[in-house]
Amino acid sequence: MIGELQRLASRFKDASRQLALLDDTGHVPASPDFSALIHHAEAAQALSRDVVQLTSGFARTAHSTNRAGSTVLGHLAIAATMSCSAAPLFAQTAEAALALPRSHGTVDRQQKEGRMVLDHATARAYLRRASESLSDAVKELHGHLDFHRFFPASMRQGPATPPPPPRQSPRTR
Repeated sequence: MIGELQRLASRFKDASRQLALLDDTGHVPASPDFSALIHHAEAAQALSRDVVQLTSGFARTAHSTNRAGSTVLGHLAIAATMSCSAAPLFAQTAEAALALPRSHGTVDRQQKEGRMVLDHATARAYLRRASESLSDAVKELHGHLDFHRFFPASMRQGPATPPPPPRQSPRTR
C-alpha cells in the first residue's frame, strides 16, 4: 500500500510540473495547442480514476476503521477530491483555447487568456495538493507501522484468550 501511494504521489507531482500552458517566455502561445491541452484533461482524469479506486478499495478494508486508517482515509479523500477537480479545469482550458480570438492585444483575448491561465494554474495546484495528501497518507502509515514495531510482538497481538470460567464447586449445586 505504501509503495502504491508513493508512486501515485510521484505521478501527481510529475503531472503538475509537466502539464504546462505557458510558453518559454511565460505567455499564452499565440495559438494554444488544443490537442495538448485536452491531453492534460485526459492525464488528470486517469490520475483521478487511480486515486478514487485506491481510496474506494482502502475504504472497504477493516484498516480504514481504526484511528490511523481513518486519518489515511481522510488524506485519500482529499486527494480524490483535488484530482477530480483538476480534470474539468484542464478541459475548460482546452475549450477556451479553441474560442480565443485571433487578433492579439484585444481586451476580449486578454480576458480569455487570463481565464485560461487561471483555470490551468488552479488545475495544476489541485494536482500538487493531491500529491501532498497522498504523501501525508504515506507519512501516517509509516508512523502507524513504526508505532507497532516499537512494541514486542506479544503485546501487538491483543489480549490473551480469557481464562476458562471457574468451575462450580459441588457445594453451590
